[in-house]
Amino acid sequence: MKEYGLIGFPLSHSFSQKYFTEKFASDHIPDCSYELFPINDINQLPGLLRDRPQLRGLNVTIPYKQAVIPFLDELEPVAARIGAVNVIKLQQGKLVGFNSDYQGFMQSLQEFYPEYLQSQALVLGTGGAAKAVTAALDYLNIGYKLVSRLAAPGQLSYEQLTPGLMSTS
Repeated sequence: MKEYGLIGFPLSHSFSQKYFTEKFASDHIPDCSYELFPINDINQLPGLLRDRPQLRGLNVTIPYKQAVIPFLDELEPVAARIGAVNVIKLQQGKLVGFNSDYQGFMQSLQEFYPEYLQSQALVLGTGGAAKAVTAALDYLNIGYKLVSRLAAPGQLSYEQLTPGLMSTS
């Protein structure tokens, strides 16, 4: 049985197991399962991999999209540039990290091309997914403001958001 799964913590909000289980069934993909692995410390990853030799790949969610990188053998170029990973593929005994958030966000933006050429964006959050979003915005030369729980150099706090914020830039 080929096993896939999701690492992160907490995972009670995740619909990944249901989605992939249904996808394997509807697409007639035999001998595959998808499990949730709620590890509360990224240092548990090597033990998980050792105990689950049938694992073929993992999705990565909060809070480990950046913290997982030192555990990987290779990074594909986009993930290396962004500094965040949300997919790990086990290939020939190596852990290879990818970032599909970037590609997904780019594809959704390009559906609106060329309307976004003079656009600005408000990026809510500063974690691994935000890194992928800002990399795509940089590539497309779309200006943006970062918003996080706490104000810091180069980012606003949620309390600083106002209705006219983007029109005054």
